[in-house]
Amino acid sequence: MTNTTTNKPHLARTGLVASLMAAGALMAGAPAHAAGKAERARQAIATAQAKIQTADALGTAEVQPRESAQAKAALAHAQENLAAGHKPEAIDDAIHASALADTAIGTMQKRQARAADEQAATQQAALDDARQQAMMAQQQVDAANSRADMATAAAQSSAAEAAAARQAAATAMATPATVETTVTTHGTTRAPARKVAVRKVVHHPVRTASASGTVTTTTRITR
Repeated sequence: MTNTTTNKPHLARTGLVASLMAAGALMAGAPAHAAGKAERARQAIATAQAKIQTADALGTAEVQPRESAQAKAALAHAQENLAAGHKPEAIDDAIHASALADTAIGTMQKRQARAADEQAATQQAALDDARQQAMMAQQQVDAANSRADMATAAAQSSAAEAAAARQAAATAMATPATVETTVTTHGTTRAPARKVAVRKVVHHPVRTASASGTVTTTTRITR
C-alpha cells in the first residue's frame, strides 16, 4: 500500500520545477524573437537602400523628384525606428520605401523604353528620307546621263553631216566643168573658124552652115 501523504510534497516540488523551467524557456525565447525582428528590419532597410540607389542611378531624382524623396523619407523613418527599438515599425517603413523605389524604377524604365522607341523611329525616318533623297539624286543623274548621250549622238550626227558636206565639196571641185560657147558668123558660106583660147581641154569646133550664108560655131570648154 502506497503512502499518499509522503508523495504530495514530492509532486509539489516537481510541479514547481516544471513551472520554473517553462518560465525560463519563455524568458530565453523572448530575446531570440526580438533579435529576429531586428535582423528582419535591418534586411528590409538594406533592400530599400539598394533599390533607392538603383533608382538614383536611373535618374529618378531628376525625372521623378517627388517619388524619389518619398522613398528616401520612408527609409529614414525605418532607420530611426530601428535605432529606437521599434522594430515592427522599422520593417513597415523599410517595406514602404522599397515599394516607392520599385514604382520609381518601373516608371523610369518605361520612360527610357519610350525614349528609345522614339529615337529608333526618328532614326528610321531619317534613314528613309536619306534613301529617298539618294533615289531622287540617282534619277537626276540618270536623266543627266541620258541628255548627255543624246547630245553626244547629235554632235556625232552633225560631225558626220559636216564630213559628208566637205567630201561633196571636194568631189565637186575635182570634177571638170563643161561650158558651151556658140559663135554665129554672117557672110560667106565658108567662114574661117574662130579660135578660142581655153585653159585645159578644147574640143574641135563644129561648124554649121545655113542656106543664107550664116555660120554657127559651138565650142565646148572643160575647166
